Formats: sequence, structure tokens, C-alpha cells
Amino acid sequence: MIKTDPQTIETLMTRGVVDVIVKEDLRVKLESGKQLRVKLGIDPTGKDLHIGHAVVLRKLKHFQEAGHQVVLVIGTFTARIGDPSGKSKGRDMLTMEQIQENLKLWFDQARKVIDTERIEIRYNHEWLAPLTFEELIHLCSQFTMQQMIQRDMFQERLKNDIPIGLHEFLYPLMQGYDSVALKADVEIGGTDQLFNLLAGRPLQKAFDQQPQNILTVPILEGLDGHEKMSKSLGNYIGITDKPEDMYGKTMSIPDTLILKYFELATDVSIEDIKDIKKELEAGENPRNVKMRLAREIVRLYHSESAAQEAEQHFITVFQKKDIPDEIPEVPVASGEQLLVDLVAELKLTPSKTETRNMIRGGGVKLDSEKVEDINLRLAVSQPVVLQLGKRTMVRLVPKS
Repeated sequence: MIKTDPQTIETLMTRGVVDVIVKEDLRVKLESGKQLRVKLGIDPTGKDLHIGHAVVLRKLKHFQEAGHQVVLVIGTFTARIGDPSGKSKGRDMLTMEQIQENLKLWFDQARKVIDTERIEIRYNHEWLAPLTFEELIHLCSQFTMQQMIQRDMFQERLKNDIPIGLHEFLYPLMQGYDSVALKADVEIGGTDQLFNLLAGRPLQKAFDQQPQNILTVPILEGLDGHEKMSKSLGNYIGITDKPEDMYGKTMSIPDTLILKYFELATDVSIEDIKDIKKELEAGENPRNVKMRLAREIVRLYHSESAAQEAEQHFITVFQKKDIPDEIPEVPVASGEQLLVDLVAELKLTPSKTETRNMIRGGGVKLDSEKVEDINLRLAVSQPVVLQLGKRTMVRLVPKS
């Protein structure tokens, strides 16, 4: 059954949405009661999902819960070329083996957000690989070089004399042709995907189809509050993170992102979010609001009990400044060595440079005492608690 009530339609068109093209046309479709084919294309270029990736999946879930057909297009062809959107240089082409490996892990994690059993899954090599050269020329004739070269990332590369591969101009054509092959009614993507999403409309018209409507969702900033959430930048909350890590990371976001995270990363109603905004404006301590936010996020990906336990862990460790009884024990070989080298050996931080920076910033402690010397040498002859930042804590013990 297709939901056509005003509240459902309002949620579909506004919650976590930036652009709607064409707004009134989409509203008429949603009110008609027709089951729409709602498309999302993914190129499985990475293995791990974070809650920034989940923003578009959550919007898909809204359409799925309203009774519409979600169509997931796996870029088994396009991933071998690479989307140039937002890139200062061309992407490396992936092999089919890499794509298949990434795809398995992608589905394992996406199930935490959306019912993957009710998704129509298609692979775009099915229709892109058989295209003849004549058919490709027909697709190219629907666009101009001026349209392509005006894209921001291409202008930036031209300015900096960075090469632009001719194949990169073909990417939006291929994504647009996906919409033709699937007869998509709606396509969803991030705001950085707008050019690619728009490519489907003229191609559908050229093939005598009704042009799809488009919804874009915001890009979620990471824990630093500035850059796009990214594993490579280390500013992410992974959807497979442990409950206590997920909770602790959420507590570290800037206060300015609290409401945005509530809207894009939780199921809290828009009405409740408006009330939360009023509470903050009235002087409520942002820390208390972030604790609710952290509970909501952990509950979504784990459970209510896990959220409560993660909160208690945070209170014990970070608010009361206690060291918990149960923390991971790491055996360390006898002999003195640089603390920075030991941390690198145990892979507790991404790099030695980051460890040194943490020491300079007062973020490294041994038995609750700040480490101030980046050249500190340590010999573990008895158990000692090593703390790195707000979330990483291990008990170093002598190796027997």
C-alpha cells in the first residue's frame, strides 16, 4: 500500500533534503498513489560505511516505508571508471574482483539502515557493457562540451594544470543512462552528485520517457565540524563502531552540528527536533542534548541496552574521570622503547605524527598523568594504563 497522507509526503520531500527537482511534479506523483521507482546508484569503491553514507540510505528508507520501490544500481561498470565529482584528480580504476569484495561488505553494513531484502538490485554492466560505439555517440550528442567543462572540479583542474581524462566526461552520461535502463521516476544522491543526477533527465526525454525527479541530501560534516565525514580524515562515526566508541565520538562533535545530526542521523521526529532547538536557545547545556543524540545513534545501530551501557561507560570514564575496571589488556615485550614507536606497533593511532600531535595537545596519558615529552621512553615492568585522546584506553602489561 502506498502512503499518500500529507505528513508522509512532507517527510519524503523535506526531511534531510536540499534540492527537489521538479518539486510540484514530484508532489503530484506522490499524491497519485502510484508506486514510484526510486533509484540510488552506488560505486562500491570502499569497504566501510559511516553515518555520513547512511544519510542517503535513510532517505531511501523513507520511500521504502511509504511503499515505493527502491532500486539500487551497483556500479559494476561505472566503478571501473570512477566518478570525478568533487575530485581534484582522476580516480583509480577498480577491478571486478575489488568491486565484488567491497560490495559484500557494503551490503553487510547497509542492512543496519535499510531492508535490503525489499530492494531491487541491478548491476549497470548489464546495459552499459553492450553499448555500441554508435549508441555511445548518440548519448554524447545530448550534451555539450561547455556543459561538462563548467563543472567546478574540472575548472579547478584546468586552473592547476591537472589532467582531465576524456573518459571522465562520460561518467554522468552513464549514470543518466542507468535511469533510462531502469525507467526511474526519482533519483536520490548527495548534493555533490547534482550534475550527475540531472544528466538522467535529458537522456530520458531523448528515449521518450518522462524525466525523473531528483532529490539531493546534505553532506554530513565529520567530528571536526568542517570537512565532509571521511574515513581517510579520521573524522567519522562508523556504523559498525563499538557502542562506546560510537557514543564517545558523537559527544565530541561541535555544538553547532547537534540539530543537523538529529535530523540526518536519527529517527527523532522533526517536531521533537524543533523542541530540542528551543531548549538549546533557552540555555540548555549542549552536553546534555548531545548525550541524548549519542543514545539515539547507538540505539539505531546496536540496541537500547547497548546505548544505556555506552552512556554509563562515558559517564564513568570521561565525566567522573575514572578508569574502568574492564579495559583491553595488551602484553608488551620487556625492554625500553619510545612511546611513539610502541603506539605505532600496537596500531592505536593512524600514524606516529598523529601520536606526537596528541602528546603536544595533552591528549596522551599514562595512569591519568599527561605525557609531555614526545621522546618519552617507556619500559613496562608492571601494568600501566595508556590513554590516547578521549576514546582509546588500554592497559599495558608485561609480556610473560
